[in-house]
This record gives sequence, structure tokens and C-alpha cells, in this order.
Amino acid sequence: MHIPNINSIDLNLLKVFDAVYREGNVAAAARRMGMSQPAASHALARLRHALGDDLFVRSARGMLPTARAEQVAGPIRQALGYLELGLQSHVFDPATSTHRFSVALDNCSAIALTARILSGVSQAAPGVSIHLRPSGTIDVDGMMDASELDLFIGRPGESRERFCSQVVSSDPFVVVHPGHSNSLDGVMSVEELVSTPHLQLSSTGDDTSFLDAWLEKQGLKRTVQHSVPLLGYTSELRQKDLLVVMRRPIAEVISGDGGLSIRQLPFASPLVDTCLRWHRRVDTNPAHVWLREMIGSIVARVGTAKDSSLA
Repeated sequence: MHIPNINSIDLNLLKVFDAVYREGNVAAAARRMGMSQPAASHALARLRHALGDDLFVRSARGMLPTARAEQVAGPIRQALGYLELGLQSHVFDPATSTHRFSVALDNCSAIALTARILSGVSQAAPGVSIHLRPSGTIDVDGMMDASELDLFIGRPGESRERFCSQVVSSDPFVVVHPGHSNSLDGVMSVEELVSTPHLQLSSTGDDTSFLDAWLEKQGLKRTVQHSVPLLGYTSELRQKDLLVVMRRPIAEVISGDGGLSIRQLPFASPLVDTCLRWHRRVDTNPAHVWLREMIGSIVARVGTAKDSSLA
């Protein structure tokens, strides 16, 4: 394998490589870099010579990376990410900053927290922009490694040394059903649980088999009539006499539109943790610390409001 001399490689060549790797197209990479396409092509040619590899091969799907390019893409992206962080100011002023954050959320967090996060950012940091995206369609860890994602909000994942995490909420399950109260209104009886058909949410990733196990110990069984996605069940629920067992943060939001009520289960519900997850390299970065503290305080206020409704 050709081993290049690091002194012969211009930092700008690595930035062009990273842009081409991300875009899969030299012209798009050039636009991303704010340079002409011939200049980007020339830079790529210089890096090919320095590394002794073609790096990218033209195809109908764009510029496909070679095995060597795949090998160096991760280290180059991480090195550029560390350099960018190192050059950033050690002081973050939310009132004047124009920083842009990218945050991924799971379904439950997206429903329960999106409006609150946007409101909190707008009030504390009017020049800051935040890009919220669903976590179910992306490689969260890979994007954090590539410095393309600042933070994940959702259920705890597999513990990995290069990531940090913090549990910010532990929430029980409740029962949502047609009604006119949007606050926790007593305990649902066992008879209601088994006599009324249930909707099962198919897109939250939550396992509600704990309810079936508890009912089985009582010699009882519920009827799950339909299984539907989280975003498509409210009209069905309002029109029919059905129940849905879901995490309380989702229930609090969807019941606020009226026509739905929340009841507690007739036994102690298991708790589901919501955590913040970020790459260890940004652990002490002032901008990221501010973002995590702000979101953590928002979740804490939501939890306090919900707990007071139980009093």
C-alpha cells in the first residue's frame, strides 16, 4: 500500500475529499465548498496522486468511493470535525450566536418536545437555527461520527465509549380514550381495560406486553382490534370506543386537542427513559453544552407539570 507523507497533503484536499464523499458528485462538492468544479477536480487529482489511489470511480449512481476511500473517509471526517471545534470560540453567547444545530428525535420525543424546543431556542437564542429530523430514517451514530448530527433525543441505545448520554425523563404508560378531559383523570378499572377494544401503536417501538402479562395473572385478556402508526390513529380513536396504551408525554400532547382523556393504569406502570446522546468530542463545547442544558431543562419542566397533575 502506498503510504503518503502527511507533509505533502494540503488540508484543503481533505476538505474536497470529504465533500465529494458526502455528495457523490464533484460538481455538488464544489458548490458545497464554494469553489469551481475545475478547482475541485484538480484538488481531487492531487489527492489521488498523494494517496496513490483513484479514490472515486464514476458510475451511473455518481462517484463511488474505492475501498481505500472508504478506509480513510471516517478518519478524515473526524479530523476535520475536531479541527472545526478547535477553531470555534470557547465562549458561546446564545443571544448573539448564529449557530446551527442538527438534532434527531424518536417519534415520542418529536411529538412531545418539538414545539417546546423551538420555542425555547427562539426565546433564548433568536439567531440560532435548529434542524430537527426523525431518527428512524437515519444512521444516528454514523452521523454523529461524521459531525453531521449534534444530538439525539430518545430512548437509550447501546452504550458505546465514544458517546455520552444523560437520562432526562422517565415516563409511565397511561391509557388514552375518547372523552373531554385532557388531564390525568383517575384510574381506569380492570373491567374497562378488558371490555373495550384496544388500538396498538406500531411505530413507537414501545412494548406494551407488560399489560398482557399483568392481565394474564388476573386470568383476563384484552382485545387488540387494530395496529396503527402513531401519526394515524387519533381520528379512529375519537370516532370509536377504543383504548390506546402509550407513554404519558405523547398522551399529554395529543389529548390537548380535545376529545380525548387520559387515565392511569390500575397497577404501577413500567417507566421508559428518554435520554440525550452526543459524541464525546463535543462534550465540553460551549454551544453543545448550552443546547443540552436547554433541552434538559425543557424536559424537566414538562415532567414537573405532569407530576403536579397527579397530585
